[in-house]
Amino acid sequence: MKTVLALAAAAATAVAIGFATTQLQLFTRDDAPAFIAVIGAAWIFFALAFLALRRVPARHVTAVIIAGSLAISGAALLGPPNTSTDSARYAWDGIVTNAGVSPYAHIPVADSTKELRPDWLFPTPAGTAVADSAAAGKNDVDHDADCPGVGNRYNDTKSSPSRELLCTAINRPHDPTIYPPMAELYFAGVRALVDPSVQYWPFQVGGLLISLAITWMLLVALRRRGMDPRWAALWAWCPMVATEAITNSHVDVLGVALALAASLLVASGRRVWGGIALGAAIATKLIPVIVAPPLLKKRPLTLILVSVATFAALYVPYVLSSGIKVLGYLPGYLSEEGYEDGSSFALLSTVLPGKSAVIVAAVLIAVIAGLTWWRATPSSPWLPQLVLIGSILIIVSPRYPWYALLLIPFIVLSQHWEWFAVALALTVRLFVPTVDVMRGGLALATMIVVAAWFYRQHLARGGGLRLPGRRRPPTRPDASGHIEEVAS
Repeated sequence: MKTVLALAAAAATAVAIGFATTQLQLFTRDDAPAFIAVIGAAWIFFALAFLALRRVPARHVTAVIIAGSLAISGAALLGPPNTSTDSARYAWDGIVTNAGVSPYAHIPVADSTKELRPDWLFPTPAGTAVADSAAAGKNDVDHDADCPGVGNRYNDTKSSPSRELLCTAINRPHDPTIYPPMAELYFAGVRALVDPSVQYWPFQVGGLLISLAITWMLLVALRRRGMDPRWAALWAWCPMVATEAITNSHVDVLGVALALAASLLVASGRRVWGGIALGAAIATKLIPVIVAPPLLKKRPLTLILVSVATFAALYVPYVLSSGIKVLGYLPGYLSEEGYEDGSSFALLSTVLPGKSAVIVAAVLIAVIAGLTWWRATPSSPWLPQLVLIGSILIIVSPRYPWYALLLIPFIVLSQHWEWFAVALALTVRLFVPTVDVMRGGLALATMIVVAAWFYRQHLARGGGLRLPGRRRPPTRPDASGHIEEVAS
């Protein structure tokens, strides 16, 4: 019965994810209220499923986690991306790379790549409104009726330099790619397996397979360290993993897998292999660099040299073919997102004007990185890594919730579930894109994390909670199948 309850709650999570995937899309924002309700329900079912899993007999836990993961992941495959068009860019980058064209050197609407454009990424404009707007000299008018597709998944634009009218699903089509070389290798590898006419599902399947690999890594890591494997469900059943890693296929999941592998390898003493994985993770999305400081507690030079060498080696072929253009759209992105003038720092910008927020943010991140390095234990750096990742997300306050995917494996390994508040704050910001909502959400998340810290300290002083950094005693199932600790 206990197993059935856990599976039923996981199935309810899958139903909510499947409904959102097949019935809702955020491109016009008309479905935003429904999205909030459905995804909110998914998170509630997820929490209930995890609570029910605690009562499942130990011998059934792994099977239940995998079954629930397959159900939720399968539901996430039922429709095309519905909140982001990033995977359209992934597909284009893979298509042109496989054709021998550098995505760093050529923008998607370049006339030189016209013959490579598949119809599903560049459908033929319909009607005359786009042509009329062009004649009137209007370059940025949105004409959904002229570009087919769900909502405004497709937007009108013009080719360069011919100024031919185009519809495209690719965001920022007049800018070169922003993605680092490991991501580009992934894009090319996935698209090499299918015809250019195949649409979104290859990256969704790729996200599913990587997500399952992360689940496996977490299950193995937890068992090897004598920890309860039930915690792996916090990744395997998480609605954010389903929606952002699978439905919307964000390449961040590959960076998460490599960053987790690097952390597990370094913690087990395999620093060379860990450095290779870390360099590859950073060369996927740059963001995984923030897991590194707590890993540098022991023999830091080896890890730094190997990871830098790996990162550089992955860039070399692209530098040789594209030169300085390998920076892609990164400088423009940082400016667009408000990281140059400080406007993107949601909490800091409330009290600090302009670029002073940038300076304070840099100082805070440096201090927190130093503290987490100092507090890290080489064999179990998970909690310092979690604190560093979560703190940076709060300070930097990105607009995109999938950046919080990096948090979740370290929530699992450290067993500090309260940091999900940060992921939820960023999720709400996706559906209600206002600065006030971002500030309120992150402020509330910060209060939850701080309150949980004080509560844990209170329990620790009373002997009810182990101090951070102490090795958790091994566990074993008791007669009823529940997990109990083995006295040391």
